[in-house]
Order: sequence, then C-alpha cells, then structure tokens
Amino acid sequence: MPYLKIQTNRELTAEQSSDWLKRASNLVAEQLGKPERYVMVAMEPPVPMVFAGSDDPAVFMELKSIGLSESQTPDLSNALCELAHETVGVAQDRVYIEFADAPRKMWGWNGATF
Repeated sequence: MPYLKIQTNRELTAEQSSDWLKRASNLVAEQLGKPERYVMVAMEPPVPMVFAGSDDPAVFMELKSIGLSESQTPDLSNALCELAHETVGVAQDRVYIEFADAPRKMWGWNGATF
C-alpha cells in the first residue's frame, strides 16, 4: 500500500537505479512499520527539472500510504533525503517530498480495496 515515486534530473546507471529502488523500498517499509511485500517504488527516467532556478541535480518524491500521519513525516523526510544523497549524490537541500495519506477505500489491490 505505500507507494513512493521518485523523479530526478540525474542520469543514472542501471545499477544506481536498482540500488536506489531496493534501498527505498526497504526504508519505506521500515519507517512505516509495514511489510515490504506491499511497498511499491517507481522511478521515472531522468526528467527535465529546475529547482531554485538551477538545473543542478535535484529530486522530487511522492510518498502515499494508508494511515500516513504528520508525526511520521519528519523522520521520513530525513531518511529519504539522506538516501537520495547517499545513493546518487543529490544534496539534501535539492530534494522535495510530497506526503499523502490515502483513504483505505480509495486504494485498490488484488481486485478489492483496503
């Protein structure tokens, strides 16, 4: 049920992308206390992106999850920004993250909703 979408303007190798996706999946499951089998992480190919008037490396992430509370977002923001810096070298002040709580009846899976 947690879904993390990652967009960046960085060109990444297949190895960098795979590493980032796997580490992000584990991190989201751990931070939210949810089984990783329900976590989905997607990365879009490099997209044109300007942040603060510059096209230096930047990242935008969207994290949606059922039951995501405001009290969880500071730790998630810190962990996801650190991960972006560790895996692909993007400065933490060049990362934006949008958090969204998804109502159970608005999240489908396996032919039903949660």
